[in-house]
Amino acid sequence: MGLTLAQKIIKEHLLSGEMVVGSDIGLKIDQTLTQDATGTMAYLEFEAIGIPRVKTEKSVAYIDHNTLQTGFENADDHRFIQSVCKKHGIYFSRPGNGICHQVHLERFGKPGKTLIGSDSHTPTGGGIGMLAIGAGGLDVAVAMGGGAYYITMPKMVRVNLTGKLKPWVSAKDIILEVLKIMSVKGGVGKIIEYGGEGVKTLTVPERATITNMGAELGATTSIFPSDEITKSFLKAQSREEDWTPLLPDADAVYDEVIDIDLSSLEPMAACPHSPDNVKSIKELEGKKIDQVCIGSCTNSSYLDMMRVAAILKGNKVAEGVSLAIAPGSKQVFNMIAKNGALADMIEAGARILESACGPCIGMGQSPNSGGISLRTFNRNFEGRSGTADGQIYLVSPETAAVSALKGVFTDPTSLGDEVKIEIPPQFLINDNMVIEPASEAEMDSVEVLRGPNIKPYPKTSPLGDTIEASCALKVGDNITTDHIMPAGAKILPLRSNIPAISQHCFTVCDKEFPKRAEMLGSSIIVGGANYGQGSSREHAALAPLYLGVKAVLVKSFARIHRSNLINAGILPLTFVNEADYEKIALGDELVLPDVKKLIENGKDIVVENKTKGTKIMAKCELTERTKAIILAGGLLDFTKKENS
Repeated sequence: MGLTLAQKIIKEHLLSGEMVVGSDIGLKIDQTLTQDATGTMAYLEFEAIGIPRVKTEKSVAYIDHNTLQTGFENADDHRFIQSVCKKHGIYFSRPGNGICHQVHLERFGKPGKTLIGSDSHTPTGGGIGMLAIGAGGLDVAVAMGGGAYYITMPKMVRVNLTGKLKPWVSAKDIILEVLKIMSVKGGVGKIIEYGGEGVKTLTVPERATITNMGAELGATTSIFPSDEITKSFLKAQSREEDWTPLLPDADAVYDEVIDIDLSSLEPMAACPHSPDNVKSIKELEGKKIDQVCIGSCTNSSYLDMMRVAAILKGNKVAEGVSLAIAPGSKQVFNMIAKNGALADMIEAGARILESACGPCIGMGQSPNSGGISLRTFNRNFEGRSGTADGQIYLVSPETAAVSALKGVFTDPTSLGDEVKIEIPPQFLINDNMVIEPASEAEMDSVEVLRGPNIKPYPKTSPLGDTIEASCALKVGDNITTDHIMPAGAKILPLRSNIPAISQHCFTVCDKEFPKRAEMLGSSIIVGGANYGQGSSREHAALAPLYLGVKAVLVKSFARIHRSNLINAGILPLTFVNEADYEKIALGDELVLPDVKKLIENGKDIVVENKTKGTKIMAKCELTERTKAIILAGGLLDFTKKENS
């Protein structure tokens, strides 16, 4: 039996465990990346582990999230990260150099290598044949120190692409079709591999758009083959030596196969408030819009920008529509400035933003109240834009641009003949905004600079014999990390200050939660299915930890968030019988007797509801390793103990 693309990379990097679906495996990590919203905490954790210099082939810190510097906090974080990088062997991408996933694809990613990043859209690297996985900051810190990265061996899904896209239908429409088929939880525990003749019709940036939004499926990662198209892209980036051919074996066996005829696809949109709420643009055509935002790590490549500029050229943005455009990297920005495409955008009435995440993470450009905003981004969770009742639709750059001109949802296929934009034979190469680390001989002389907003990792303690705690919050299905730990311009500057940011924890759902949790001292959160979907932000575990949350009891978890809870020493519990969700109410007093002993012995957990006089059963499915992490009080305590 042959191996799939992902299985080949996993086999090459396997440090522990067996490639059996559902088993715990440890992987050697070649590269890591962080961004500044998660980076400060990741580097505080790396310092706490006590390893002087990173042991990966390449680790890069990007500044792309907290670039709206409305106070000293973000600037202090950037200074801290830069000094840590200089000291400990990490490359530092300065603010303005671009979005982490776009820049990493352009300048650092290598086919066949493993990459984990403290950002859920790290699978973008799968567009050039990397095994690229989003992870919590502490997992990244451990990997930088040379530790293995542990995942549950996923199932393999092949998405078989045939045919060719029609004019003005794009890669965004492909991933929206996959989301429509699989849903936001359909990829949990799976790696999505793209294959078939249709793959040869897609450029690397188009492939990266698809793997980027694979995060919205809940998938471990997504990956494309590394072929001649990959080689041409790397050659244009003056990195041809980084190319390695990588294909699945002809007799590879997949757990699931999905067939998509590219020629049958049409322009689509993900409607509020979920990436899998997909409709065709024809169904929405004529609906008035208020705002258009083009960019993000999903759709900010040179190809995307050039297609948008071609549509805008000689035209004018409709009255009543605000159009904002953010090129994904300094490379892209420079190239469109030199070839005149940027001037075409400006002349049409676009507002040009810096090369950063910006509106996608709620940093500026919030729409008007109740406003309809078309965005080429990857998430449209309620409130994520910064406007509580904003109506956010996810669309392709082509749909976004033509709709901005018309003032209403417009099908781009109405434009007629497609404008052909090719990958240039040579990209503009200038890495002057990437700062190299100090040498090993110089590193001891580098001072790490800390601002007053930077606070240490929250206090942890080993698991006690019994947990007695009240239900401090009860929520429903598909709770996102944006619900748990909101982002945006007001809250993101507090990412390095867990005591301060915890005061915003779950306030989207219940404004009183932080105060209630602090008053209770110890508490339990109860939730529905797919709890914790969305970003990799470990703050969605660290803030509850600081507020005294001991366990989270839900119907099911999203992968990264469950890992982050374990890393924080918070018990991730699931109902044995999902109907028992109805048997717990806000304020109920709960007891988990002998929980330590039950965890040690791998038994189901008894949950006694003292308020109602009832008992229910919960599972806590842990490997031997994650069991040891929970018993120790979290991954940081576990790692320190292992290294002592």
